[in-house]
Amino acid sequence: MSAPSTSCRIDVFWHDGMLNHDTGKGVFDTGMNPGFLEVLEKHPENSDRIRNIVSILSKGPISSYISWHSGSPATIHQLLSFHSQEYVDMLIEADKNGGKKEICCGTFLNPGSFNAALLAAGTTLSAMKYILDGYGELVYALVRPPGHHAQPTQADGYCFFNNAGLAVQLALDSGCKKVLVLDIDVHYGNGTAEGFYRSDKVLTVSLHMNHGSWGPSHPQNGTVDELGEGEGFGYNLNVPLPNGSGDKGYGYAMREVVIPAVEKFEPDMMVLVIGQDSSAFDPNGRQCLTMDGYREIGRMVRRLADKHCGSRLLIVQEGGYHVTYSAYCVHATLEGVLDLPHPLLSDPIAYYPEDETFAVKAIEAIKQFQMKNVPMLKDV
Repeated sequence: MSAPSTSCRIDVFWHDGMLNHDTGKGVFDTGMNPGFLEVLEKHPENSDRIRNIVSILSKGPISSYISWHSGSPATIHQLLSFHSQEYVDMLIEADKNGGKKEICCGTFLNPGSFNAALLAAGTTLSAMKYILDGYGELVYALVRPPGHHAQPTQADGYCFFNNAGLAVQLALDSGCKKVLVLDIDVHYGNGTAEGFYRSDKVLTVSLHMNHGSWGPSHPQNGTVDELGEGEGFGYNLNVPLPNGSGDKGYGYAMREVVIPAVEKFEPDMMVLVIGQDSSAFDPNGRQCLTMDGYREIGRMVRRLADKHCGSRLLIVQEGGYHVTYSAYCVHATLEGVLDLPHPLLSDPIAYYPEDETFAVKAIEAIKQFQMKNVPMLKDV
């Protein structure tokens, strides 16, 4: 097969220093050793998941469509475009004191973690700058630790710095008028939403499992009535989906809720926040997406980017904790973004039975709520 043209490629930004974030072992993500288990498992957000994503993109059939670039750490000044000085100072101090601290439930800072978090933030900023400078259109920030739960003043959900949020702010500071953030991680992208909750320049849309709040670090519920405040009212759209919504449910949500909102907003930059924890058998989610579902979401997003943003699209990695299947689903997502005519990889778990009836009913209720309450959508 001949090499693809430069107009049909994805530029991937990566730095292996992000593997140095050691999240430890315990009972799931608690770090706890109860003393009566023979085998303690790795924290779900471990380096193995990312090693497999790097490997499948380097060695899998999509490799000829990939151009690799190295990321670099964010500066403190860059972090302050999204995060408060007090919060950043707290993390700096914790790192100076040996870097062993549970920042919040399930979120562990260990030696090497702070530098990995700086690399994740900086690599995402490098990826966005690559687009803004006109060097590429389809760009993927392959980063960890993840970021979309990190709020301006606190860590949350394995996240220290909000990688996507920093990139969005860079786009705004560089002249973009309207930025769309579409988050398909299984959990509500509460940190990104919080950062732009009072802005009408950023439309944040989150498709997530209907999980609610999980404690003090995650006060947001991700419900349909969290619509933004002030000038930002109506620019935060949550689509909390029933467990097991699957490919058909997510496809229906994209067609009936997401695409109409994007068409009304007319962004000039798009950020797709991906998490493969929405996939079948992921330990952190129950949404049952397969490779086909991710592939189709990728296609839909690519078409929106082509129509509104001159094909400019930044993809930012978040969750995905099944060590092998997450890599396959990333591969499929990027196949969709490339709008390839045929799948390059078959699905190792093959068919997963679906009944979209419940999901469709829930999505219709969400759609009616938004059409009644969101000014931008009232005449859709």
